[in-house]
Amino acid sequence: MYLNRLTIMGFLGADGEKKSTSTGKTYTLLSVATKTSWKDDNGQWQSNTEWHRVVVWGDHFADYAAGLKKGAHVHVEGALRSREYEKEGVQHRVWECKADNILKLDRPDRESTGEEVEVPR
Repeated sequence: MYLNRLTIMGFLGADGEKKSTSTGKTYTLLSVATKTSWKDDNGQWQSNTEWHRVVVWGDHFADYAAGLKKGAHVHVEGALRSREYEKEGVQHRVWECKADNILKLDRPDRESTGEEVEVPR
């Protein structure tokens, strides 16, 4: 048995960016920030922000994700994947979450309905 499942809960660093491939397939890119805080050896609070690249495929689902705005609090579920590409003769590898479920979470200081969208199977 195998399991490749990510759960990310954080805030969008930018509005959802809708794109399409050279073959016309629609997708949306999201940048989600998560933060970890801890006390160091001197008792001072430290923090670290991690940025997660999230890719959302499919017309309806990508439209929903593209409508998400910077600062939105989201819960994302999907699989971790890596891919390689070449740019200017240099090979690159990126890791990203291929989302299959996004939930926009309520925030007390913003209006939100807590909409959830799941990719049709």
